Amino acid sequence: MPQAATRRVTFQPATYRHLQRGANKLIQAIRPTLGPRARLVAISRLLDERMPEMLDNGGTIAKRVERLADPNEDMGAQLVRDMLWRLQDQVGDGTATAAVLFGSIYDEGIRYLTAGGNAMRLQIHLNKGLQAILDQLTAMTSPVSGEEQLARIAESQSYDPQLSKLLGEIFDIIGAYGRLEVRQGRSRELEREYVEGMYWDWGLHSREMITDFGRAGTEFEKPAILISDLEIQEPRQLLPVLEVALRAGIPSLVIVAEKLSEAAIAFLLANRRPDKFQVIAVKTPGWDEYEKAWALEDLASLTGGRPFVRAAGDTLERIKPQDFGYARRAMADLRTFRIVGGKGDPRALRQHIAELRAAFSSTNDTVLREKLLKRIGKMMGGSATLWIGGATELEVEARKELAERTAASVRAAMMEGVVPGGGVALLACRPVLQQMADQGDDPEERAAYHILTKALAEPFRTIVANAGFDASDVMAEVRLSGNGHGFDVTRGQVVDVMQAGVYDPAVVLKSAVYAAMTTASMALTVDVLIHRLEQPKHASIHVPSKRKQL
Repeated sequence: MPQAATRRVTFQPATYRHLQRGANKLIQAIRPTLGPRARLVAISRLLDERMPEMLDNGGTIAKRVERLADPNEDMGAQLVRDMLWRLQDQVGDGTATAAVLFGSIYDEGIRYLTAGGNAMRLQIHLNKGLQAILDQLTAMTSPVSGEEQLARIAESQSYDPQLSKLLGEIFDIIGAYGRLEVRQGRSRELEREYVEGMYWDWGLHSREMITDFGRAGTEFEKPAILISDLEIQEPRQLLPVLEVALRAGIPSLVIVAEKLSEAAIAFLLANRRPDKFQVIAVKTPGWDEYEKAWALEDLASLTGGRPFVRAAGDTLERIKPQDFGYARRAMADLRTFRIVGGKGDPRALRQHIAELRAAFSSTNDTVLREKLLKRIGKMMGGSATLWIGGATELEVEARKELAERTAASVRAAMMEGVVPGGGVALLACRPVLQQMADQGDDPEERAAYHILTKALAEPFRTIVANAGFDASDVMAEVRLSGNGHGFDVTRGQVVDVMQAGVYDPAVVLKSAVYAAMTTASMALTVDVLIHRLEQPKHASIHVPSKRKQL
């Protein structure tokens, strides 16, 4: 088949028309979800006949939209979908704001370009305007602290007072980097549970090592800890460890090892002396070699021990008392292992946590960020579990997703502060852009700043309209009230948003602004659409024969 027959090519002016239609179809599906009085979007389920999903989260809605019928319009929808998907993975929220901003910038940009504007020069000035907006948002950012303020931030994101109160309490206790797990509850109520110390979801090598059958686990006071990822097959490999521990007068020992043979487990059990010496063995935490290496590094920093690493050729033949780590308490069962009060060097521990924080701040890899966040939370010794209850499975699923999204926003606010919410922070950036437009000589420059100025009002207008109020009337009332004032749609009145507790996490809003504006400015430079109708034969994967050559 000729190559030309496998593709459809679309040129201007049809390019803008198709992209705009596709993008706006997805944006219009997400726009009603912005604000505290958001509407719901019902999406049918593919795999069963249960009632449709009732969603109010832009990122999740975008993920559910797989393809539009028109292939060229689908390109516009997929452009927005990818932007929102990435934004949700990175900061957990801000997707509806980003969708509204993108729609306004792209529509106004197309209107200007079809009247004869230059796309590449417009893009340059849009990016300059973006930097001015980000600088303004940074300048108005203020830090947050305390249970009450954290709860108000949570409520401004979730609009659920009971959930917000619990999240405020939890984050006040565990801190910005603390570990929080959100799980399906055991009743109809919301519950929380706090866990002291550093713990992993890896437990004892043998049920025979349990000493407290009431709790189905074992607890040691002031234990020594052997840190390793070794595979111990022969009892003689453990003999130097036990000799050193007994000689040093260590009353209890925790051995962290990748594998223990049945013979090695039997050897440890046979050498336990309830009144003099206790020993248990737990599995090295981690699913792969990287996670295991991280766990050894964290354990060593926390307890002050030396890790014995299989890949480095380490053995236990010449172990010394100073190679052990120490802790105030250690607990283990068949599923988990926990350390409280590690005895490592505090200065080295602070340095290790600082390095993890720096790595967390410098990476954009969402999977790596999540793993680093868990490591930091463990090292700082605070973790909590939030149990989400409800009357139906659908209610539990919806509230669990809401809790996870709100928790991400509260965490972001603790890390990087907050700005006035309800679209007010974006409105406060408009005078700077207007001043830049007045001082500009280039037509594209003035056009870019006017486009951004109009776009910055759209989130506020959308929030007000979604709540059933007239956006133009409310905008005029807010303008007369002065700086820092916005419209609280839950009360139906103009308020000082910071005093009223209406906040947006700064990092979420800045990420939404950046994603929307960079994606829109790039989309305005697209001139040609090439849609592949079917896979060309030359693109198929050739699998060579396994037959040996003679």
